[in-house]
Amino acid sequence: MKALSLAKVALAIATTAAVATLHAAPTPLATENFAKIPAIQSMSMSSDGKRLVAIVASPGSDYKETALANWDVDNLAAGPTAITPSGDRMKFIAANALKAGKTLVIGRQEFTGALAGCGEGNSTGSTKTFLMKAYLTDPAQTKFSEAFADNTRKIGISEQTQRCLELTGTASLVHSLPLDPDRVIIAQINQSTLSSNYYRYNLKTGQTELLFRGGARSSPGLFHPRDGELLTRDLLEPTGPNEYEQQTLIKGPDGQFVKHDPLTVKLSTRVSMNIAGIDDATGKLYVLTDKFSDQVEARLYDPATQQFDKEPLAAHPQYPIGGLVLGTRSSNFNQVLGFSVVGPRPEVVYIDPQMKALHDSLKLAYPEQHVSITGYNDDLSRVLFTTDSASQPTAFYMLMDRKSVTPLGSERPWIDSKQVGEQRWVTYTARDGRSIPAILDLPAGWKQGDAALPALVHPHGGPWARDYTGWDRSGWVPFFTSRGYAVIRPQYRGSMGFGRDHWIAGDKQWGLTMQDDNDDAAAWLVSQGIAAKDRLAIFGYSYGGFAAAAASVRSPSPFQCAIAGAPVTDLARIGMSWSENRIQRILQGQTVTGMDPMRNTDKATLPILLYVGDRDVRTPASHARNFYNAVKGKVPAKFELIADMPHSMPWYPSHYQATLPLMESFLRDECGPGGI
Repeated sequence: MKALSLAKVALAIATTAAVATLHAAPTPLATENFAKIPAIQSMSMSSDGKRLVAIVASPGSDYKETALANWDVDNLAAGPTAITPSGDRMKFIAANALKAGKTLVIGRQEFTGALAGCGEGNSTGSTKTFLMKAYLTDPAQTKFSEAFADNTRKIGISEQTQRCLELTGTASLVHSLPLDPDRVIIAQINQSTLSSNYYRYNLKTGQTELLFRGGARSSPGLFHPRDGELLTRDLLEPTGPNEYEQQTLIKGPDGQFVKHDPLTVKLSTRVSMNIAGIDDATGKLYVLTDKFSDQVEARLYDPATQQFDKEPLAAHPQYPIGGLVLGTRSSNFNQVLGFSVVGPRPEVVYIDPQMKALHDSLKLAYPEQHVSITGYNDDLSRVLFTTDSASQPTAFYMLMDRKSVTPLGSERPWIDSKQVGEQRWVTYTARDGRSIPAILDLPAGWKQGDAALPALVHPHGGPWARDYTGWDRSGWVPFFTSRGYAVIRPQYRGSMGFGRDHWIAGDKQWGLTMQDDNDDAAAWLVSQGIAAKDRLAIFGYSYGGFAAAAASVRSPSPFQCAIAGAPVTDLARIGMSWSENRIQRILQGQTVTGMDPMRNTDKATLPILLYVGDRDVRTPASHARNFYNAVKGKVPAKFELIADMPHSMPWYPSHYQATLPLMESFLRDECGPGGI
């Protein structure tokens, strides 16, 4: 971990860029590049700047297993002071350096058995899934105990409830209380009511102090960052059939919580109303809301007058404000240091002079990278930051004494960035005139006027989600661009993050206008000379898998074939079972209607590959299998059940080794006449 001056870092990057322009045409990145466990991930620094923790590839495991690692920042050159490999069953997947010498680490392990009516999966019989646990340990990593657990013996708790709590965990971290040396705020499940209670928790002694007792429709809002006092709470109240309003109650001078009508919203309107903090000087609240605009803004709200300030504190004409950056150290505590704009990717805009100068200098040193400050100590003598780009995975660095940078490692240092290609943020016009944002990734070396490419339209999951520019953690995009494919990721109507109008426009449009947006992305690629008309495919996962299945039964289709990963295919079956949460079922479940692929399998025209993990409880294998069985006699179809694969990342090396070559060979050999 040799330190470099910022000037030398900038020079090295410029030299590397110059050499890159001389590089030959790209060659395919091997499956192994994506199948390996990241060399380092989930790195964080303790607030005093003395410790780093991260998940690393376990030594000697050939990048197949994870381990938990600790570093002494005073002696980074010596390497980790402790490395603890994952167990035979429980695998470390995330870590966080807390205060009081504690580390919070998340583990996950396979579980097969009865869920006792708890969590996603079968209500009766056996389910193949995963359970997750949070543990606390010290820098030596000699002892791991379940984090924040209430280990007192409960009388009258059924075996079924105990199994439920074993599967879901009993506690979680809510707030770090930065100025308190020992205490944090946690949520702990009440084993009698299964609702959460909130406590101040002493990391050294394990003692708790009750702050709030939760209920079915009541939850805490803002805890004061200084001492954890609960300042606001949220209440969901029914106002009619399938209608609720979210009420915000604010603690008054007399200690009573009072409903504030300007902060109350009907869930059906999908207006955002989130309390993000409190201004120490005025007592006004920082609120993130799109009540006054199609995009979320940051505004100040005065509880005394029950009025919002007339002008926003932070706003952007095209993109939402994702949050405020509030100081967490004694020198800048609770001051607004900046705000994030959620554009093509979240970008922090610092307004604090010190933080702005620091961020600007790092961006200057890494001009082709996205730079994020992820941790710092009180005097900024130690700053943890990350870089990444579309062609380079996340890398971690430590800036010491504002002068020298120590590289800590890259998630995937073996990736040859010259093989990945170029990324662009684009927009195209859908057939009804709506502007659709999209991310376009091109093979390295391709330029306008070159021969048209084979291309993938790659809709994201969710659908209440969105894609961001930068490195694609799934590995799918660089895997395919390095093989000569163009990949476009349409942010179709129904995607979040592009205004409430764009979000709501997807309601009840599954397989209809949402699907038109994917078809129109294909047409745009052809019109721009990027894609060949007869070399187009659609590939998606989760909701994107639905979109791929839907494409296979729509005519006319711009695609030669479809790949559906972990798809929903049966809208009638999923219906209002969309979520375990009744409110979520009402809010989102009623929007999950449109063209049902399973009711239209007689119209299948495209070759299709369907795959799903046998531990996927979000979109069970029956969706993919039943659709395959219905279309296999009409079109070339293939179904693969992937052993021990869950719905969401992280996936095992074996999952990449099974799915990436499967998709590659399908596109090459079975997609239409002769593949694409």
